[in-house]
Amino acid sequence: MRVVFAVPGDIAARTGGTIYDRSLMAALASAGHEVRHLPLPAAFPWPSPDDMAATARALGSIPDESIVIVDGLALGAVAPNVLDGLDAALVALVHHPLARETGLSEDQAAAFFASERETLAHAAHVLVPSPHTARVLISEYCVPEPKITVAPPGVRRPAAPPALAAPPHIVSVGLLSPRKGHDVLLHALSQITDLPWQAVIAGRAHEAAYAQKIEGMVADLGLAARVSLLGEVSEATLDDLYARATVFALASRYEGYGMVFSEALAAGLPIVACRAGAVPETVPAEAGLLVDPDDPAAFAGALRTLLSDPEARAVRAAAAARFGAKLPSWTDTARIVAENLAHLAPHRGPRSHL
Repeated sequence: MRVVFAVPGDIAARTGGTIYDRSLMAALASAGHEVRHLPLPAAFPWPSPDDMAATARALGSIPDESIVIVDGLALGAVAPNVLDGLDAALVALVHHPLARETGLSEDQAAAFFASERETLAHAAHVLVPSPHTARVLISEYCVPEPKITVAPPGVRRPAAPPALAAPPHIVSVGLLSPRKGHDVLLHALSQITDLPWQAVIAGRAHEAAYAQKIEGMVADLGLAARVSLLGEVSEATLDDLYARATVFALASRYEGYGMVFSEALAAGLPIVACRAGAVPETVPAEAGLLVDPDDPAAFAGALRTLLSDPEARAVRAAAAARFGAKLPSWTDTARIVAENLAHLAPHRGPRSHL
């Protein structure tokens, strides 16, 4: 196959979406496919008219014998007429619907929903990371089930051997954005200060106002001596955090998959998370404790259970390692994608339905 990945912003950014995109690109290239990266404006999903015009030019330049995989961060916000000049076979890569992002106004969510639904109708095929996201697109966006392929992300297995820290370490990894629920985690931590622990939150400031809120909460809740905000970290640092961790905790309000949960499973870490989006499918019940979203007291209770009951923690850690060992590699993901896009034969000439 000749595959073009159209991705907005910095492809090297350490977000779940970009890690998925570039890992899949590398795995497809390693399997012998011709793969090219096409940068799109970083302003998505809030493009200006100039950004939209630049996107139309970029997509219009793609040879018609290619398959173009457009990251949902762009495709969900692009004007449908921008696709008119696209002759290549269009594949949508939807990590999670933009309309499900936390913090949107009703009007913003409605606008994203309408845009995504229309652009998905243009796609020849749709890739999603989880059965949950597939069900959402089928039931809410009217995407035909045969047009969807579930391609779970490959897991990056931590390189560092376990080296548990004392006191117990709680590790949370995720962008500083409302959807990741770090505010819930901090409120929960403030309720278990009678226990010995240290916590780290790794993730770049995706939304400046929310990042400032989190920094203020650490101080206001009296957690400055026990909670470290590390910002974006390297893979080596992340491996070290997983190796030293006792518990992985992330209070996401929604996830289309949640790649960090797979990393935590591969590291053999018991997990505390929320029953939100695809999380219950990603985190096996035996490996973690799941509570309702936006419930700091319940989240604190789950953390208390794992921190104060070594036996319960060990049972879940063993289950995490067991399930983590079975998770797919990026080679597996690339094979799924290639097999399910093989029917998109090289196309020559305009696609009439675009």
